[in-house]
Amino acid sequence: MIEMKGSDQASEGTVFVIEDDDAIGEALCDLFDLAGIHSRRFASAEEFTDVWLPSMAGCLVLDVRLPGMSGMELQARLVDSGMEIPIILITAHGDIPMVRKALKSGAVEFLTKPFQDDEILHAVRHALILDRERREKHTAAEGVRMRIQSLSAREREVIAHVTNGLTNREIASKLYLSVASVKLYRRLAMEKLQADSVADLVKMWEKQ
Repeated sequence: MIEMKGSDQASEGTVFVIEDDDAIGEALCDLFDLAGIHSRRFASAEEFTDVWLPSMAGCLVLDVRLPGMSGMELQARLVDSGMEIPIILITAHGDIPMVRKALKSGAVEFLTKPFQDDEILHAVRHALILDRERREKHTAAEGVRMRIQSLSAREREVIAHVTNGLTNREIASKLYLSVASVKLYRRLAMEKLQADSVADLVKMWEKQ
């Protein structure tokens, strides 16, 4: 059974707790709620994958040993799929090779049960910040890509040469345009891209 606490729409995100032990799962959700952090519990990895979407902001508190798909297997599946949700792994049966593998695969933290409340809260808050920053960067990059797509073919040609370091005169020669036309296309493109300098243009162009 899936137990929902809090709102998935919370700006700080939701902690998705995947823990088959009811007592531990309930205790974690109660702890997060008391700390003002929204949480949602799943009893298995399969329950989580059935409902989770990449658009859901938050982080994952994931038990290593679960019925069916293990926590490590879920982490590997998410990584292979390009899903970047921050993961905190928890277990009562961890060892050094397991910890190394989890962290190498991108886990934010690996905690051994029993852990202190402040340990899991610190890890969760850090993971939520990482997720928010990643989403903000993604949103900004998507905005840049959309602005680049709004450029005309000629504006794209001109800006491509600008970012390669060519002068207006050199661009005019390459494209068989007048210098005045190059300056016009360059100005229009910079306005569409909301770029204040060539340095801004180069950074934007690298993101497409």
